[in-house]
Amino acid sequence: MRLRSLVLVLTAACLLLITGGPVSLAQQQQRSLFQMFWQMPATPQRAAPQPRQRPAPVVRRREAPVVVRDDPVIPKVDVAHHIVVMGDSLANLLASGLDDALNNRPDVEVVHKSKPDSGLVRTDFYDWPKAASDLLAGDQKVSIGVMLIGLNDRQPIREGEAVHDPLSPRWLELYRDRIDAVANAFAARRVPLIWVGAPPVQNGRLSADFVSFNELYRQRVEKAGGQYVDLWGGFVDAENRYAATGPDVSGQPTRLRLGDGIHFTAAGARKAAHFVDLVIRRIIESAPQSSVIALPAPAETGAQPETEVPAGNVERLIDQMVAGVPTIGLPAALQARPLAGPIQPLTGQAALSEQPLLASITEARGRGDAAMQLERVFGLGIAPDPVRGRLDDYRWPR
Repeated sequence: MRLRSLVLVLTAACLLLITGGPVSLAQQQQRSLFQMFWQMPATPQRAAPQPRQRPAPVVRRREAPVVVRDDPVIPKVDVAHHIVVMGDSLANLLASGLDDALNNRPDVEVVHKSKPDSGLVRTDFYDWPKAASDLLAGDQKVSIGVMLIGLNDRQPIREGEAVHDPLSPRWLELYRDRIDAVANAFAARRVPLIWVGAPPVQNGRLSADFVSFNELYRQRVEKAGGQYVDLWGGFVDAENRYAATGPDVSGQPTRLRLGDGIHFTAAGARKAAHFVDLVIRRIIESAPQSSVIALPAPAETGAQPETEVPAGNVERLIDQMVAGVPTIGLPAALQARPLAGPIQPLTGQAALSEQPLLASITEARGRGDAAMQLERVFGLGIAPDPVRGRLDDYRWPR
């Protein structure tokens, strides 16, 4: 009996431990009854539809666009002409304009040799006559020299203890000698020199002195065999006064000078270079080509010209040809002839010692039927008879 009571107590204790006590059991019973009588049976919840994963878009790499350049491809050409530009700050701007003006000539190189704040007066600062001589004697190739100077020369010249005022008689003599020194240095080397005159500036007194400078440049340079280029007309208005604006090389109005009233803008430098560019191209085109060797005419001797060259003397013959020794005679039809024939008078009678080109119009037209036809057409002005099938035959076909 006691064993049965003990088993029941242990069983009840185990049930209490498993169910959580009498309160939890009552709550479970109430919850179960409430769900049974008052709540609808729970419907199973459907899982939310998962969004369809779209395939990743295929990224296509864009091909690099083909760029077609309109500018022409200029073949590489060896530089054959070196244009050396010398002078002050205006010359430096002029050299930049020449770079643009001669851009279509790959055989021409513009060499910048200007020295800002320099001039012909202050030789203690920079001695241009000595610099020009050293430049021509150095390694720098010089085909044409261009000089633009004078901006800083409106100041006294010192001669020992004496000081000479600008444009005084002695000042002009010393200044002229320095111009001659530069021009004669180029003349001695047979190098063409282009001396560019100073342009007008906003300062009226300085412009008036530049007029005197330019006249001195023109006289001394042309006497030494150089060429003078005047820029004055390209930078003044209709009344010959300084103009900061004006037409550029394409004729469009633009600003040509900077705010200081002295230096060029890019358009002004290009316009100044236009006047110099014309002279440079003329000199280059008139220069003889170094690749052409002219054979001199054979001397007038009784001996027959040599026409055959021994096989072993080819190199000696080439050396003699380059040295200018006449070795190969030319036939009479290919011998050197004068550049121009005798001068024929356009009016009046020819000299008795000269043979006229034509004795008369009648002799020129000849004799016979052909002469009569020419006289009828050119003398009387009568059109020739049309020929069947020719363009001047306007008759209807039969």
